[in-house]
Amino acid sequence: MAWTEITRAHYERRCARYASDLTDAEWALIAPMMPSANRIGRPRKTDLREVVNALLYLASSGGAWRLLPKDFPPFSTVQKYFYRWREEGLLRTISNSLVMGRARPRVGKRVPRRG
Repeated sequence: MAWTEITRAHYERRCARYASDLTDAEWALIAPMMPSANRIGRPRKTDLREVVNALLYLASSGGAWRLLPKDFPPFSTVQKYFYRWREEGLLRTISNSLVMGRARPRVGKRVPRRG
């Protein structure tokens, strides 16, 4: 049976699929750090939030690239972003922002904003 607009809405997920998925607040912290799409070439089709969710899933599960569930982007795409972001230092920046966003408010400190 094919997906229809009725069945698609009926089976739509309204919560995180995995415990490792980013919350909206976490995504709001790191979304401005995501690289913009290239102005030349094909438009980006990959949702970067899903790439980050896939990386967090792999990190928390200890899984192999090829065992990435099918509801994430293809493992080769996730792997490409991982290696690029690791080399550029973006993963370290993301990690620091997420830790600061959670830890500082717990001890009563203000989260510094980047500008």
